[in-house]
Amino acid sequence: MKYVVVLSDGMAGRPLQELGGRTTLEAAQTPVSDSLAPVSEIGTASMVPKGMAPGSDTANLAVMGYDPRLYYTGRSPLEALSIGVDMEDTDVSFRCNIVTLSEEECAYEERTILDHSSDEISTEDAAVLIEALKEGLKKEGYEFYTGTSYRHLLIWKNGCVVELTPPHDILTKKIGEYLPEDPVLREMMEKSYEILENHPINVKRREMGLRPANSAWFWGAGKKPALTSFEERTGKKGVMISAVDLLKGIAVGAGMDCVIVEGANGGLHTNYEGKAKAAVKALTEDGYDFAYVHVEAPDEMGHQGNAKDKITAIENVDKKVLGNIVDGLKEAKEPFRILLLPDHPTPIEARTHTGEPIPYLLYDSTHNVEGAECYNEKTASPGKNNWPEGYRLLSHLLQEEE
Repeated sequence: MKYVVVLSDGMAGRPLQELGGRTTLEAAQTPVSDSLAPVSEIGTASMVPKGMAPGSDTANLAVMGYDPRLYYTGRSPLEALSIGVDMEDTDVSFRCNIVTLSEEECAYEERTILDHSSDEISTEDAAVLIEALKEGLKKEGYEFYTGTSYRHLLIWKNGCVVELTPPHDILTKKIGEYLPEDPVLREMMEKSYEILENHPINVKRREMGLRPANSAWFWGAGKKPALTSFEERTGKKGVMISAVDLLKGIAVGAGMDCVIVEGANGGLHTNYEGKAKAAVKALTEDGYDFAYVHVEAPDEMGHQGNAKDKITAIENVDKKVLGNIVDGLKEAKEPFRILLLPDHPTPIEARTHTGEPIPYLLYDSTHNVEGAECYNEKTASPGKNNWPEGYRLLSHLLQEEE
């Protein structure tokens, strides 16, 4: 038996008036999942424990079968694993977003955060800006590392874990009350604006009609994580397919391999088909038992508040990822179980993550069950299949309790 998780990040949402009271998942044309739904288990799971922030870090740990209450030490340290940073036990890692702040004549704290991703800046452009920050913010005990797109890293040697606000939680708000109380971190953020505001990269971006990537934003602090081996825990050899450092970091911490797919970038125009082909190859040719296929696009479109593009992202996941994986495994005559779900909702009107239970679909190619006419939040909610401790759902996928 082969096992697959198709994680459509932030896919779930809330009813929108502009969609006639439907969610983006309901409004999307999803023929593949809808064809599986009548013979699949449909249900809900709570991936974010009560009292914990509904982040992709805690939620994806839960989907991977790790209880966030036991294993979560912060978001950025997981990304550090992916980047290859060898953290000491006394190090503190921070996510360093390259964000867009408003550019009116005012004090730094009076500026508004316009975009947490600087129009999904390319890794190539962001790497140049990170180098500028390395030079301009050079300070003993602090080190910058380049990640992917707008997602980068700051390591504070012998530092303190500081609670900071994710930039996607405060879009369109003035930043003053959300700035670090720590004077060094705050000074670095303020100076980053001075360094980046008129950087040649940003001059060019404005000419191209793109938002400038004009400030660093620190958040997601934590210390070195210690995950148990996925293979030792489950008996399954697993592979991670994702463009996002967070997911690759979870995989590294869990002792899983990562497959890098050319053209996979974490945005709306990612290589969906390439991810599906990589999963099928891993499972049918390369000896893996389990594949975790993560697609960031629905979440990014939710943060942007763009219902149309979020629907497009959901449709792409259905057709180009789920459809190709199902077809590929059937063509290879491999028995398989596949779990389709988001990690958390990212509602359009909220433009950030929320902690409601998520809908899931579990299909077994060898055994049909009574499901629902289609797959979405409404068809999942009334069902008998409810997992208040969502991290246990993976064991159900792997049939460990059966």
